[in-house]
Amino acid sequence: MDFQAGILQDGSPMESLEKQLICPICLEMFSKPVVILPCQHNLCRKCANDVFQAANPYWQSRGSLISGGRFRCPSCRHEVLLDRHGVYGLQRNLLVENIIDIYKQECSSRPLKKGEHPMCKEHEDERINIYCVTCEVPTCSMCKVFGAHKDCEVAPLQAVFQGQKTELNNCISMLVAGNDRIQTIISQLEDSCQSTEENSEAAKRELCARFDALAALLQEKKAELLQRISQEQADKTAFIQSLICQYKEQLEKSSRLVETAIQAAEETGGAAFLMVRPPNLPHGVPLIVEASKGGRLDKIEQGYESMDAFSVSLDHLTEAVHALDFDPAEEDEEYFDGEEEEVEE
Repeated sequence: MDFQAGILQDGSPMESLEKQLICPICLEMFSKPVVILPCQHNLCRKCANDVFQAANPYWQSRGSLISGGRFRCPSCRHEVLLDRHGVYGLQRNLLVENIIDIYKQECSSRPLKKGEHPMCKEHEDERINIYCVTCEVPTCSMCKVFGAHKDCEVAPLQAVFQGQKTELNNCISMLVAGNDRIQTIISQLEDSCQSTEENSEAAKRELCARFDALAALLQEKKAELLQRISQEQADKTAFIQSLICQYKEQLEKSSRLVETAIQAAEETGGAAFLMVRPPNLPHGVPLIVEASKGGRLDKIEQGYESMDAFSVSLDHLTEAVHALDFDPAEEDEEYFDGEEEEVEE
């Protein structure tokens, strides 16, 4: 706490000092003992205990089984963690207590000046010392006897002050406790947000892994079916190529016979004809028979080259892929419904 800075401000040094010695909870001068928080702010022990009790309603006493609690500093909102001793475990600020003692001694030695206590506007020499309950304003005794409040109900100023001050302190404690609860809810929501992001990333990784495995299985099956088609293609092509070779060989033989027969047919002399004629021709093997041997070779059936047997229907798989969706989770729906009810409350 910077007392010197407050004293150097405009106005009386004692007034500046008094402003530095005001508790932020009760708005009065610190009462002994004064406790210093970890954030270096000061509170009356009673005010600190009130705030602590409001933030920790189940904490009972120093002998309680509960290990400790927490509350937030009303000046800076810093979270203060307490052990099982509660506010009695906080360190006392003896320096502030000594300054308060010196200040009170100085104030008691000074004569009271006119104007330090609020004075009545109607009766300038009368101090405001009573409270008009009917009009809800402070006033003086003369106003009650002869003035505007003579028919009103009045009460002692100090009693009304203490009552309203106590009510204000209770409201402050409730507000502080409410702020702590709101902060707790915010922290829980932030944790839920982070957990949602982490769970979403995990779900994405799992979904990608499943689709990658499915894609790998499809690729494997595709390679297997392609291999079967290639094998069938190789077998049929080899068979057709062997037939082509047989027919070419037969065609070559037939062509040679035709050439020999044509040469023999062109000879006009008997001797020459007999010298160039095809062997065995006179012995009953006609040239047309020898040339038609190709008709007895193997042939392919009609539609032999077709690959229709290897067609695959993927319609059912396409429908299954289109129908892919996440499994319905009734528990999640119930959880969300309950969460919405909490938010409404």
